[in-house]
Amino acid sequence: MNWAAALRLGRVSNLPTVWTNVLAGTVLAGSTPTPLPLGLLLLAISLFYVAGMYLNDAFDRHFDAAAYPQRPIPSGAVAARTVFAVGFLGLGAGELLVIIVGYGMEGGRGWPPVIAGLCLAATIVYYNAHHKGNPLGPLLMSLCRAQVYLTTALAVAPELSQRVGWGTGLLAAYVIGLSYVARQETLARLTNLWPLVLLAAPFVYGISEARRSMGTAVIYMGFMAWTVYAVWRLMRRTQTDIREGVSALIAGIALLDALLIALAGNLWFAAMAVGGALLTRLAHRFVPGT
Repeated sequence: MNWAAALRLGRVSNLPTVWTNVLAGTVLAGSTPTPLPLGLLLLAISLFYVAGMYLNDAFDRHFDAAAYPQRPIPSGAVAARTVFAVGFLGLGAGELLVIIVGYGMEGGRGWPPVIAGLCLAATIVYYNAHHKGNPLGPLLMSLCRAQVYLTTALAVAPELSQRVGWGTGLLAAYVIGLSYVARQETLARLTNLWPLVLLAAPFVYGISEARRSMGTAVIYMGFMAWTVYAVWRLMRRTQTDIREGVSALIAGIALLDALLIALAGNLWFAAMAVGGALLTRLAHRFVPGT
């Protein structure tokens, strides 16, 4: 397996949105962990994500052979058994790092993040094995992302705060809308637009609090403009526009993180999350995000 195939299998261009998820989960939990635990959490969740993407291609290999013959497995660039092995090893390595954070670091929270990590890994496997043709597939995908907030929060704080609960729900709603659209990417045109309503949830939630700070208001309006642009591309209904719209919405996950972080009062970390969105879009030029 060459590097190009490895990077494409892992959808590594989307990793900045995973890092901002971890950052948001930490801020929403009301914690500021030391660099080492935070770094280990970033690496652990990155491994979960990349492993999940590998398993996605491995489980979807028969579908991809017909719809995407240029994908690494159907094109012969890598064997399915290798992709399965890397995927499951990645999940195991990610969980090992969560155990180290929970039990090997000063101030570790013990079993709660470990159990949350196991639940995240199980959801990733179940989603990849059962999402094709499953009307609940987008819900399962949203649970994968939402559990990043929960795993991170449980690793850095003694209990889940109300902000974590709201953030988890908003992230899930956004990802459900995104996932429903992404499922139609193989079609010549987008047939269902109603899931895009779910993308409005963060704006409804933040509309009153965003006015309290100039920085938060700027992030709120920037995120709204970004989302409107993505939806506009989707409504043009060509396959190229749909792919561009989906990629923009994926990067928008980092902007959602930025908004939630700003609403929690940390504009510095919010600015870092905005940078994560821009980095994702830049990375999409080299490695497709879907």
